[in-house]
Amino acid sequence: MSIDVNGKHIELTETGYLVNHLDWSEEVAEALAKAEGIELTDRHWDLIRYLRDEYIDNGQNQPMERIVLKEMSKRWGEKLTSKDLYQLFPLAPTKQGTKVAGLPQVRRKGGY
Repeated sequence: MSIDVNGKHIELTETGYLVNHLDWSEEVAEALAKAEGIELTDRHWDLIRYLRDEYIDNGQNQPMERIVLKEMSKRWGEKLTSKDLYQLFPLAPTKQGTKVAGLPQVRRKGGY
């Protein structure tokens, strides 16, 4: 499985995640989001950047939804619910969001 972005052939796993997270770019994120039926907004980008920062700069941490919810509430200055994050990424913010962020598939069960 693969996608082509700006003339570059990018390998995906059978579940649609990047094989190599270093292949990620904002253009790749847009292509992955489009394949998921998602049009990226500023809030999507905030969440994507947070997930990437946690993974790349914090020992490959892939935070659970509760942690993501608290962090986005703090960043956006409002009390969010899980529903708010699921409106951004309907198939689970930490799973579908991680896919669009170009990170490895989350293997844990659950997520809250």
